[in-house]
Amino acid sequence: MLRLTEIKLPLDHPPEAIAQAALARLKITPKELLSCTVFRRAHDARKKASIVLIYSLDVEVKDEAGILKRYVKDVNVKPTPDIDYKPVAKAPANLKSRPIVIGAGPCGLFAALLLAQMGFKPIILERGKVVRERTKDTWGLWRKSILNTESNVQYGEGGAGTFSDGKLYSQIKDPRHLGRKVLTEFVKAEAPPEILIEAHPHIGTFRLVKMVENMRATIESLGGEYRFESRVTDLDVDTHANATRHVRGVVLADGTHIASDHVVLAIGHSSRDTFQMLHDRGVYVEAKPFSIGFRIEHPQSLIDVARFGPSAGNPILGAADYKLVHHAKNGRDVYSFCMCPGGTVVAATSEENRVVTNGMSQYSRAERNANAGIVVGITPEVDYPGGPLAGVDFQRIWESAAFIAGGSTYAAPAQRVGDFIAGRASTSLGDIIPSYKPGVTPTDLSSCLPDYAISAIREALTAFGRQIKGYDMPDAVLTGVETRTSSPIRIKRDESLQSLNTKGLFPAGEGAGYAGGILSAGVDGIKIAEAVALSMLAS
Repeated sequence: MLRLTEIKLPLDHPPEAIAQAALARLKITPKELLSCTVFRRAHDARKKASIVLIYSLDVEVKDEAGILKRYVKDVNVKPTPDIDYKPVAKAPANLKSRPIVIGAGPCGLFAALLLAQMGFKPIILERGKVVRERTKDTWGLWRKSILNTESNVQYGEGGAGTFSDGKLYSQIKDPRHLGRKVLTEFVKAEAPPEILIEAHPHIGTFRLVKMVENMRATIESLGGEYRFESRVTDLDVDTHANATRHVRGVVLADGTHIASDHVVLAIGHSSRDTFQMLHDRGVYVEAKPFSIGFRIEHPQSLIDVARFGPSAGNPILGAADYKLVHHAKNGRDVYSFCMCPGGTVVAATSEENRVVTNGMSQYSRAERNANAGIVVGITPEVDYPGGPLAGVDFQRIWESAAFIAGGSTYAAPAQRVGDFIAGRASTSLGDIIPSYKPGVTPTDLSSCLPDYAISAIREALTAFGRQIKGYDMPDAVLTGVETRTSSPIRIKRDESLQSLNTKGLFPAGEGAGYAGGILSAGVDGIKIAEAVALSMLAS
């Protein structure tokens, strides 16, 4: 099998053009081509008048050796690489102990799945509820302003990624093609098969719910055990005379002790009480950078035209996205984050009397507005130098300010972009209807973030308007605040992926500071599962 890359075809090409392009690239006849399948499809929209599709193809030919010899110097004609996942271990028949996975988000899900597939029968502890019950609780906040602090956008089966755009791409280095393993398992769980082909695949919330349920069923069929509404409140840590620390189990909120020498911490970026417990228990934790800002909404049609020109609305291209960066005069970097084409802005708090925003969309990406975080990078050294958990306190300050600015009802503070740039409060909104539920309160957002963030975002919006015509349109809407862009801490780990100072504890995913998004979290979960399996076999 050969992999052909950089096959370029016009947007409106007929289906047969793909195989014809393979024939032309290899200079062979149709009889010599045995099969041709699409491995990857992307698009190049830099020239809006002539958008092209870029394919990677896997082809089977009669004389593979001869063709490879003929194209030995062509980097776009190579043998198809072996990207099938190969387990690193297999559990013994007399398994003496079972690993614990704390958290059932993307990282915990894949850690549990891989451990189950290798025969280690993990116990999965999730503080929230099963995904469908959790969805009902989340809608309780969005529709009735009723917050369940243990079952919401942040806590529950599927993790924060369940209520998102469901993006399945990442910029992580992935030499072992673990991302492909993540996508393959998603397809087995009834994700759309095209996620294996698209360069920027996504799923959307409704499909993620069913997939999470299917993956749970698979894990249970392999001997894994789920325990929902089981919040871990303490670690059982054994300290030896030589000061070596080793985890021996966990304690739940109801006092239950579960013994295990191998515990995966896949707790997500908002498990603030667990962060505190870990710090109190002496687990090495340090503050890390993250970003803060607002959500911005535009008509999706504006973004489509700006990105695709006359091809806007083409079903192959779908709803357009964007990625923007600006280096402000005050030294702050401002950038778009978690852009959700055709989506909605959602209430994402997990604590009472605070407002947090995030973005979400369905697989169709068919809602009226596009939304994205417009956020400013901050660092512990400059902005919250008070200790390992100072970033959590910093987040809470601005989430509380947003709650008050919104009217103290879980409505979010919002402001027209024109008013924000001019430095005046909004008393009403314009043509763009904000999508945030349970609702917004027009106001002045300058009280909801530090002054340096406000000035940097003001400057950036004008700069972004020069990159995307209409981006700084007066009626575009800003909604605050976006504070959970990533974990405010890192739980450092050693070369064996165990805690730097507590053996048997495996920090993982976004909450530990090692991932950002569904795909990278899933990949980290796989790596952690492998590390746990090898450690269990060695012990």
